[in-house]
Amino acid sequence: MAEREPIAIVGMACRFPGGANDPGAFWDLLRGGVDAISEVPVERWNAARFHHPNAAAPGRMVTRWGGFVENANAFDAAFFGIAPREASCIDPQHRWLLETGWEALEDAGLPPEALAGSRTGVFVGISHSDYPMLQRGDAPSIDRYTNIGSALSIAANRLSYLLDLRGPSLAVDTACSSSLVALHLAARSLWSGECDHAVVGGANALLTPEGSIGFSQAHMLSPRGRCRAFDAGADGYVRAEGAAAVLLVPLRTARSLNLQVRALLVGTASNQDGHSIGGLTVPNQDAQEAMIRDVLQSVGADPRDVAYVEAHGTGTPVGDPIEARALAAVLSDGRATDEPLLIGSVKTNVGHLEPASGLAGLIKAVLVLEHRAVPPSLHFEKPNPRLPLDRIRVPDRLTPLPCADGRTPLVGVNSFGFGGSNAHALLAPAPRPEEPPVATANEPCLFPLSARSPGALTEYAGAFAQCLAANDSASFSLRDFCAAAALGKSHHP
Repeated sequence: MAEREPIAIVGMACRFPGGANDPGAFWDLLRGGVDAISEVPVERWNAARFHHPNAAAPGRMVTRWGGFVENANAFDAAFFGIAPREASCIDPQHRWLLETGWEALEDAGLPPEALAGSRTGVFVGISHSDYPMLQRGDAPSIDRYTNIGSALSIAANRLSYLLDLRGPSLAVDTACSSSLVALHLAARSLWSGECDHAVVGGANALLTPEGSIGFSQAHMLSPRGRCRAFDAGADGYVRAEGAAAVLLVPLRTARSLNLQVRALLVGTASNQDGHSIGGLTVPNQDAQEAMIRDVLQSVGADPRDVAYVEAHGTGTPVGDPIEARALAAVLSDGRATDEPLLIGSVKTNVGHLEPASGLAGLIKAVLVLEHRAVPPSLHFEKPNPRLPLDRIRVPDRLTPLPCADGRTPLVGVNSFGFGGSNAHALLAPAPRPEEPPVATANEPCLFPLSARSPGALTEYAGAFAQCLAANDSASFSLRDFCAAAALGKSHHP
């Protein structure tokens, strides 16, 4: 396919609305067509006080809805060796990135300490920071931890510091495309040999009403509080929070370390809209088409190979048709009339995670390839008449991933920033794993279990018990289960 080596996605972790705190729970939410949007929790802000049906009402917003992470204030600071005084100053976005970064490494079966001192890069998409507004209302309370607790650069740097990672470490802010642009930069760093492994993260936290007021005044938010992507009734998006992280390594590295590959990242691209007709925040169809063509050409892929695109799909009446027309213009080339391109948007389930939305879409795309199925796109009742309906289709139920003429299906991920910075990623299925060695009959197996506090140990044991109860015993061997716990996780006091 491509001359350059594919990049293996070997670990994933997430904190998404609806209790989707790991990829398995996220897939259950997607497959089940769950709507994870709720009213604004009382601990964030008083939704009734700030809500007003008139978008022009000063200091008010047209929505009282959003996608929120449970227990956003919970953080095991001692686990990371952070003192309580400093922990109280750390932005929840940074906390989630520490947690998901660690979990992505362990999901890969790579203990974090194994990367200490290595050329591992950290690339984080992050844009907003509500937390300082909560802290700086009382000037005497500002201390030496206040600034480093919320600086966007530290969102990446703290993970590099705590895990002793020596590769590039940077935060990317291109608004809603931030985390997918971060993925693009990480891929370039790996392909150039600048780093050997890369952690890519994204985070967004909704802690104060001011940001939502601004987006409401700009007529971007849905009064009904739902992202109705590609629907005729689309009236804006709903804001959401959360975080995600993935671990990337060259495919040869994954094989040498015997890591399970979840999917392959075969191509990425990023560009800018330039001068868009209609204004700074209006997407440019020509730029989107050029970016998608760049990805296809870089990997030598045929447009028909792309079976599904996880679209940006925010649910805006202007942006959705532009994106759909751009996708159809490029990916319908040579496609038969009976094999329309499937498109969908995770934002219909969990809302728009803004700078973290690209990684939410990426993780969904990996799960689509793993399960060879496309989850339903919610709130799609009547197609927007401006869509190229003869060339695309929005699944409203769980749909098998098409595989035309027996070709390897590719999945694309689109992400756009409201200032015009675009990104696209192209994924391929993981290569078929080698057959594992057959275990000796009655071979003894040791299952090590440890944590950093007695309470955490009990909770950890309970999580493993649930995992065992929820999975068919034929889906894995006892030997593999114990080996993963022994070799793929950190061991604690």
